[in-house]
Amino acid sequence: MLTAHRIKILQSLDKKKFRQKYNLFLVEGNKTIRELNNSKYEVEEIYSVNPDECDFYDRSKISSVNESELRKISQLQHPKDSVAVCKIPSGEPSEPADRIIVLDGIQDPGNFGTIIRLADWFGVEQIVCSKDTVDFYNPKVIQATMGSFTRVEIINEILTDYLATCDIPAIGADMDGKSIYQFTFPKRWALVMGNEGNGLRVETEALLKEKISIPRFGKTKSTESLNVSMATGIILGEIFSRQ
Repeated sequence: MLTAHRIKILQSLDKKKFRQKYNLFLVEGNKTIRELNNSKYEVEEIYSVNPDECDFYDRSKISSVNESELRKISQLQHPKDSVAVCKIPSGEPSEPADRIIVLDGIQDPGNFGTIIRLADWFGVEQIVCSKDTVDFYNPKVIQATMGSFTRVEIINEILTDYLATCDIPAIGADMDGKSIYQFTFPKRWALVMGNEGNGLRVETEALLKEKISIPRFGKTKSTESLNVSMATGIILGEIFSRQ
């Protein structure tokens, strides 16, 4: 039952401190909620304006709500059909994979979510994030992944400690790096992408094995640097076109 107290708790989940307090986060839309099946995420309850369309989940966890109630608990400007309340899983991270994306201070939820989708598309199973990267369970991040968050492991680390002990070559994207079209990528790699406005931190750069860049072919010099998620996609496409 969707009580006033429950509504207040669900509304508070747009903030990281309350997601941590209640150990809960929201997933919106039947298409994305369906991705929770066979994942590590446990669904506590699903609130839906069309419960019959949620036949992909345990009926005992589905509650009927009207559109007004859905708008109250949704984090979206235009709510979809259902909202799932999920538990944040605990446990130790997996062993390091052979191909990893590392994010150094990414702040935009849409960028983070898109990078998770890219990782899923290219089969990169782990993303390691600095402690100040936008929270993985931010509703805008989850929404931007379109369900890919269920298949990519997100690990938060102190990057200097992680990179100093990682046995995989750390390759960072930087405007002064070697062209990706002339660089030979190793079979095992950690692709390090920097903050939207400031790029890689000095202390992160110091731990890189190589720096790479996407060369500009356009004649105009006024074009700003590429969006970080766009750059990640271009680099991943180049890497996997050769492997």
